Amino acid sequence: MRRRSAVKTLALAAGSTLVGRNLAQARTPSPRTELAAATGSSAILVDTTKCIGCRMCERACAKANGLPEPPKSVESGKVRDTSETQWTVVNRYETENGPVNVKRQCMHCLQPACTSACLTKAMYKTEEGPVIWRGDKCMGCRFCMLSCPFDVPKFEYHSANPRIQKCQMCFDRLQEGEIPACVSVCPVNATSYGTRTEMLELAWSRVYGEPDKYVHHVYGEDEAGGTGLLYLASVPFEQLGFRTDLSQTPYPTFTRDFLYAVPFVLTLFPPFLLAVSKATAGNRQQDSEG
Repeated sequence: MRRRSAVKTLALAAGSTLVGRNLAQARTPSPRTELAAATGSSAILVDTTKCIGCRMCERACAKANGLPEPPKSVESGKVRDTSETQWTVVNRYETENGPVNVKRQCMHCLQPACTSACLTKAMYKTEEGPVIWRGDKCMGCRFCMLSCPFDVPKFEYHSANPRIQKCQMCFDRLQEGEIPACVSVCPVNATSYGTRTEMLELAWSRVYGEPDKYVHHVYGEDEAGGTGLLYLASVPFEQLGFRTDLSQTPYPTFTRDFLYAVPFVLTLFPPFLLAVSKATAGNRQQDSEG
């Protein structure tokens, strides 16, 4: 009987994995559905050929989100990353065409790895496009940090009430009919805001209009399955610190089956161990008596 109980538990555990896989398949939208949703989602186009490195976007981001004032001066040649206190940074790169300024923030992926990895849906992809963090749902696992191919979410390690910090694309402002703060203050229109379709059309119109000025590639159109932050450049993107080894397949596709199975496995693992213990208890008793 003990062995039969253990076999039943093993079968149930195996079944739960299959259920998780079936759920994943059932909840996986078709490419056509994803494309339809992405065309109307919010997006920002960053034209690095226009950026003058004034860093007004950094200050606007800090003010709009209640973050500390960015440093007035930065070390020349130092590449800064976004942080828990600064969601937007501008770095200067020395390239074959001279210095180029690049604005960095959350990429707002069309199918974010961070939301797929979040078991409580604290990291959430809105219908409008921005990927936001909801503190009332977060359990502090930081899977979002581990899963992001762009290393964007940051954790407040030194806070008594730590939060995940990242650009929200000024989602509150969008809800009120305004545009992201960083876009609104750019004095040279290096950043543009609109639907993703509009931003891609704008990007390619610039490329075709001045083919000798731009690299014929819109970064973010396909990287990691597509992103809500798009870039134009006059030099290959690897010279600007961009990852060029990313798959065009959305990252959640690689882990979806496993992640949907996790809740079932976590639920059934304790009884599984109990069944194994009971099944082997009789053998251990016989061995001790013998």
